[in-house]
Amino acid sequence: MAEIDEFARVLGQVLDGQSGSALRPVRLPTAASEVADRLITAIAMGEYLPGERLPPERDLAQILDVGRSSVREAIGRLQAVGIVDIRRGRQGGTFVRESWTGASAEAVRRTLLPRWAEMEQLFDLRCLVEGMIARTAAERRGAGDIERMRAALDRFASARTAYDEHAADIAFHQAVVEAARNPQIAALSRDLLTRVSLGFPIEPYDGARAVLRRALGEHTALCEAIVAGEAERAGAIARGHFTITNEAVREVLSRAGSDLSGTDGTPGGESGVRVD
Repeated sequence: MAEIDEFARVLGQVLDGQSGSALRPVRLPTAASEVADRLITAIAMGEYLPGERLPPERDLAQILDVGRSSVREAIGRLQAVGIVDIRRGRQGGTFVRESWTGASAEAVRRTLLPRWAEMEQLFDLRCLVEGMIARTAAERRGAGDIERMRAALDRFASARTAYDEHAADIAFHQAVVEAARNPQIAALSRDLLTRVSLGFPIEPYDGARAVLRRALGEHTALCEAIVAGEAERAGAIARGHFTITNEAVREVLSRAGSDLSGTDGTPGGESGVRVD
Protein backbone atom coordinates (compact mmCIF):
# COMPACT_ATOMS: atom_id res chain seq x y z
CA MET A 1 0.00 0.00 0.00
CA ALA A 2 2.83 2.40 0.85
CA GLU A 3 4.42 1.74 -2.56
CA ILE A 4 1.14 2.53 -4.36
CA ASP A 5 0.79 5.76 -2.38
CA GLU A 6 4.36 6.75 -3.26
CA PHE A 7 3.72 5.96 -6.93
CA ALA A 8 0.62 8.16 -6.92
CA ARG A 9 2.47 11.01 -5.18
CA VAL A 10 5.33 11.16 -7.65
CA LEU A 11 3.07 10.60 -10.66
CA GLY A 12 0.98 13.55 -9.55
CA GLN A 13 4.01 15.79 -9.17
CA VAL A 14 5.21 15.07 -12.66
CA LEU A 15 1.93 15.01 -14.57
CA ASP A 16 0.07 17.88 -12.91
CA GLY A 17 2.01 20.53 -14.82
CA GLN A 18 4.65 21.22 -12.18
CA SER A 19 7.38 19.21 -13.91
CA GLY A 20 7.06 19.74 -17.63
CA SER A 21 10.34 21.49 -18.37
CA ALA A 22 12.13 18.35 -19.49
CA LEU A 23 9.75 18.16 -22.44
CA ARG A 24 8.80 21.76 -23.08
CA PRO A 25 9.12 22.70 -26.74
CA VAL A 26 12.40 24.38 -27.54
CA ARG A 27 12.16 28.13 -26.98
CA LEU A 28 11.96 29.62 -30.45
CA PRO A 29 14.05 32.81 -29.93
CA THR A 30 17.07 30.61 -29.17
CA ALA A 31 15.98 27.48 -30.99
CA ALA A 32 19.25 26.66 -32.76
CA SER A 33 21.25 27.16 -29.56
CA GLU A 34 18.91 24.99 -27.52
CA VAL A 35 18.80 22.28 -30.16
CA ALA A 36 22.60 22.26 -30.28
CA ASP A 37 22.81 22.04 -26.48
CA ARG A 38 20.27 19.22 -26.30
CA LEU A 39 22.02 17.24 -29.01
CA ILE A 40 25.44 17.71 -27.40
CA THR A 41 24.00 16.62 -24.05
CA ALA A 42 22.17 13.63 -25.56
CA ILE A 43 25.43 12.51 -27.17
CA ALA A 44 27.32 13.02 -23.90
CA MET A 45 24.69 10.87 -22.16
CA GLY A 46 25.23 8.08 -24.67
CA GLU A 47 21.89 8.30 -26.45
CA TYR A 48 23.79 8.50 -29.74
CA LEU A 49 27.17 6.77 -29.86
CA PRO A 50 30.33 7.56 -31.85
CA GLY A 51 29.89 6.23 -35.38
CA GLU A 52 26.10 6.32 -35.13
CA ARG A 53 23.98 8.36 -37.52
CA LEU A 54 21.65 10.96 -36.06
CA PRO A 55 18.01 10.99 -37.15
CA PRO A 56 17.30 12.92 -40.35
CA GLU A 57 16.87 16.66 -40.08
CA ARG A 58 13.10 16.46 -40.58
CA ASP A 59 12.77 13.88 -37.79
CA LEU A 60 14.81 15.95 -35.34
CA ALA A 61 12.65 18.97 -36.17
CA GLN A 62 9.52 16.96 -35.37
CA ILE A 63 10.97 15.48 -32.16
CA LEU A 64 12.00 18.88 -30.81
CA ASP A 65 9.09 20.87 -32.27
CA VAL A 66 11.26 23.36 -34.17
CA GLY A 67 11.83 24.35 -37.77
CA ARG A 68 14.27 22.47 -39.97
CA SER A 69 16.39 25.60 -40.34
CA SER A 70 17.00 25.61 -36.58
CA VAL A 71 18.06 21.96 -36.71
CA ARG A 72 20.31 22.65 -39.69
CA GLU A 73 22.01 25.51 -37.86
CA ALA A 74 22.41 23.40 -34.71
CA ILE A 75 24.00 20.54 -36.66
CA GLY A 76 26.41 23.04 -38.17
CA ARG A 77 27.43 24.10 -34.67
CA LEU A 78 28.06 20.48 -33.66
CA GLN A 79 30.17 20.01 -36.76
CA ALA A 80 32.18 23.15 -35.97
CA VAL A 81 33.16 21.83 -32.52
CA GLY A 82 34.04 18.37 -33.81
CA ILE A 83 31.15 16.37 -32.34
CA VAL A 84 29.65 15.25 -35.68
CA ASP A 85 30.69 14.70 -39.27
CA ILE A 86 28.36 15.43 -42.17
CA ARG A 87 28.67 12.98 -45.05
CA ARG A 88 27.08 13.45 -48.46
CA GLY A 89 25.67 10.91 -50.87
CA ARG A 90 23.31 7.97 -50.68
CA GLN A 91 24.92 6.61 -47.51
CA GLY A 92 25.38 10.06 -46.05
CA GLY A 93 23.94 11.83 -43.06
CA THR A 94 25.11 13.29 -39.78
CA PHE A 95 27.35 10.91 -37.84
CA VAL A 96 28.56 11.22 -34.25
CA ARG A 97 32.31 11.68 -34.17
CA GLU A 98 33.03 12.28 -30.48
CA SER A 99 30.88 11.90 -27.38
CA TRP A 100 32.67 14.68 -25.53
CA THR A 101 34.65 17.73 -26.68
CA GLY A 102 35.65 21.06 -25.19
CA ALA A 103 32.14 22.37 -25.92
CA SER A 104 30.33 19.59 -24.05
CA ALA A 105 30.61 20.73 -20.43
CA GLU A 106 29.03 24.11 -21.03
CA ALA A 107 26.18 22.64 -23.09
CA VAL A 108 25.51 19.92 -20.50
CA ARG A 109 25.29 22.47 -17.70
CA ARG A 110 22.99 24.76 -19.69
CA THR A 111 20.73 21.83 -20.53
CA LEU A 112 20.57 19.86 -17.29
CA LEU A 113 20.96 22.37 -14.47
CA PRO A 114 17.70 24.31 -15.11
CA ARG A 115 15.81 21.00 -15.31
CA TRP A 116 17.46 19.19 -12.42
CA ALA A 117 14.62 19.30 -9.88
CA GLU A 118 12.25 17.85 -12.49
CA MET A 119 14.84 15.30 -13.57
CA GLU A 120 15.13 13.99 -10.00
CA GLN A 121 11.36 13.56 -9.83
CA LEU A 122 11.37 11.82 -13.21
CA PHE A 123 14.12 9.44 -12.08
CA ASP A 124 12.03 8.54 -9.04
CA LEU A 125 8.84 8.10 -11.04
CA ARG A 126 10.51 6.06 -13.73
CA CYS A 127 11.90 3.55 -11.24
CA LEU A 128 8.43 3.15 -9.75
CA VAL A 129 6.76 2.76 -13.14
CA GLU A 130 9.32 0.29 -14.46
CA GLY A 131 8.95 -1.72 -11.26
CA MET A 132 5.21 -1.86 -11.86
CA ILE A 133 5.79 -2.90 -15.48
CA ALA A 134 8.12 -5.73 -14.44
CA ARG A 135 5.61 -7.00 -11.86
CA THR A 136 2.86 -6.95 -14.47
CA ALA A 137 5.10 -8.69 -17.02
CA ALA A 138 5.76 -11.49 -14.52
CA GLU A 139 2.02 -11.99 -14.15
CA ARG A 140 1.11 -11.84 -17.86
CA ARG A 141 4.12 -13.07 -19.86
CA GLY A 142 3.59 -15.68 -22.50
CA ALA A 143 5.92 -18.03 -24.35
CA GLY A 144 6.63 -15.48 -27.07
CA ASP A 145 7.54 -12.82 -24.50
CA ILE A 146 9.96 -15.19 -22.80
CA GLU A 147 11.56 -16.04 -26.12
CA ARG A 148 12.06 -12.35 -26.99
CA MET A 149 13.54 -11.52 -23.58
CA ARG A 150 15.96 -14.44 -23.73
CA ALA A 151 16.99 -13.58 -27.29
CA ALA A 152 17.73 -9.98 -26.30
CA LEU A 153 19.60 -11.18 -23.23
CA ASP A 154 21.75 -13.45 -25.42
CA ARG A 155 22.42 -10.56 -27.81
CA PHE A 156 23.50 -8.37 -24.92
CA ALA A 157 25.83 -11.02 -23.50
CA SER A 158 27.47 -11.69 -26.88
CA ALA A 159 27.65 -8.08 -28.15
CA ARG A 160 31.07 -6.97 -29.37
CA THR A 161 30.44 -3.28 -29.96
CA ALA A 162 28.89 -0.47 -27.94
CA TYR A 163 26.22 -0.05 -30.61
CA ASP A 164 25.23 -3.74 -30.38
CA GLU A 165 25.16 -3.58 -26.56
CA HIS A 166 22.94 -0.51 -26.65
CA ALA A 167 20.58 -2.08 -29.20
CA ALA A 168 20.32 -5.30 -27.18
CA ASP A 169 19.63 -3.38 -23.99
CA ILE A 170 16.81 -1.49 -25.69
CA ALA A 171 15.39 -4.73 -27.13
CA PHE A 172 15.40 -6.45 -23.74
CA HIS A 173 13.48 -3.68 -22.01
CA GLN A 174 11.06 -3.41 -24.93
CA ALA A 175 10.33 -7.13 -24.56
CA VAL A 176 9.59 -6.64 -20.85
CA VAL A 177 7.21 -3.77 -21.62
CA GLU A 178 5.43 -5.81 -24.29
CA ALA A 179 5.01 -8.68 -21.82
CA ALA A 180 2.85 -6.39 -19.66
CA ARG A 181 0.31 -6.48 -22.51
CA ASN A 182 -1.08 -2.98 -22.11
CA PRO A 183 -0.48 -0.27 -24.74
CA GLN A 184 -1.16 2.47 -22.19
CA ILE A 185 1.59 1.13 -19.93
CA ALA A 186 3.91 1.00 -22.94
CA ALA A 187 3.04 4.61 -23.79
CA LEU A 188 3.73 5.73 -20.21
CA SER A 189 7.10 3.97 -20.23
CA ARG A 190 8.04 5.61 -23.52
CA ASP A 191 6.89 9.04 -22.32
CA LEU A 192 9.03 8.84 -19.18
CA LEU A 193 12.03 7.67 -21.19
CA THR A 194 11.55 10.61 -23.55
CA ARG A 195 11.37 13.05 -20.65
CA VAL A 196 14.50 11.68 -18.98
CA SER A 197 16.29 11.71 -22.35
CA LEU A 198 15.54 15.38 -23.13
CA GLY A 199 12.99 14.67 -25.83
CA PHE A 200 14.80 11.83 -27.58
CA PRO A 201 13.11 8.44 -26.94
CA ILE A 202 16.43 6.61 -26.54
CA GLU A 203 17.89 5.13 -23.38
CA PRO A 204 21.09 6.87 -22.20
CA TYR A 205 24.01 4.47 -22.35
CA ASP A 206 27.08 4.10 -20.14
CA GLY A 207 29.59 1.78 -21.78
CA ALA A 208 31.88 1.37 -18.77
CA ARG A 209 32.74 -2.29 -18.23
CA ALA A 210 31.59 -2.26 -14.60
CA VAL A 211 28.22 -0.82 -15.63
CA LEU A 212 27.82 -3.41 -18.38
CA ARG A 213 28.58 -6.26 -15.99
CA ARG A 214 26.01 -4.91 -13.56
CA ALA A 215 23.44 -4.48 -16.34
CA LEU A 216 23.96 -8.03 -17.63
CA GLY A 217 23.57 -9.46 -14.14
CA GLU A 218 20.42 -7.49 -13.47
CA HIS A 219 18.96 -8.29 -16.91
CA THR A 220 19.55 -11.98 -16.21
CA ALA A 221 17.96 -11.80 -12.76
CA LEU A 222 14.99 -9.82 -14.09
CA CYS A 223 14.43 -12.28 -16.92
CA GLU A 224 14.53 -15.21 -14.48
CA ALA A 225 12.04 -13.54 -12.13
CA ILE A 226 9.61 -12.76 -14.94
CA VAL A 227 9.87 -16.25 -16.41
CA ALA A 228 9.25 -17.74 -12.94
CA GLY A 229 6.25 -15.46 -12.41
CA GLU A 230 7.83 -13.91 -9.32
CA ALA A 231 6.13 -10.53 -9.59
CA GLU A 232 7.42 -8.83 -6.44
CA ARG A 233 10.99 -9.95 -7.07
CA ALA A 234 10.80 -8.74 -10.67
CA GLY A 235 9.51 -5.35 -9.54
CA ALA A 236 12.28 -4.93 -6.98
CA ILE A 237 14.98 -5.83 -9.51
CA ALA A 238 13.59 -3.40 -12.10
CA ARG A 239 13.37 -0.52 -9.62
CA GLY A 240 17.01 -1.00 -8.74
CA HIS A 241 18.10 -1.59 -12.31
CA PHE A 242 16.78 1.70 -13.67
CA THR A 243 18.96 3.63 -11.26
CA ILE A 244 21.75 2.87 -13.76
CA THR A 245 20.32 5.52 -16.07
CA ASN A 246 19.90 7.98 -13.21
CA GLU A 247 23.50 7.50 -12.16
CA ALA A 248 24.73 7.87 -15.75
CA VAL A 249 23.01 11.23 -16.13
CA ARG A 250 24.38 12.43 -12.79
CA GLU A 251 27.86 11.32 -13.87
CA VAL A 252 27.59 13.35 -17.08
CA LEU A 253 26.64 16.46 -15.12
CA SER A 254 29.44 15.81 -12.65
CA ARG A 255 31.90 15.52 -15.54
CA ALA A 256 30.64 18.89 -16.73
CA GLY A 257 31.83 20.40 -13.46
CA SER A 258 28.63 20.56 -11.41
CA ASP A 259 28.67 19.32 -7.81
CA LEU A 260 25.57 17.26 -6.97
CA SER A 261 26.59 16.54 -3.40
CA GLY A 262 24.58 19.34 -1.79
CA THR A 263 22.44 18.27 1.13
CA ASP A 264 19.29 19.71 -0.47
CA GLY A 265 19.65 17.42 -3.47
CA THR A 266 20.17 20.24 -5.96
CA PRO A 267 23.25 20.77 -8.10
CA GLY A 268 25.99 22.80 -6.52
CA GLY A 269 28.54 25.08 -8.08
CA GLU A 270 29.98 24.94 -11.57
CA SER A 271 33.58 24.85 -12.64
CA GLY A 272 35.54 24.82 -15.85
CA VAL A 273 36.28 27.23 -18.65
CA ARG A 274 33.42 28.50 -20.73
CA VAL A 275 33.48 27.34 -24.33
CA ASP A 276 31.54 29.54 -26.74
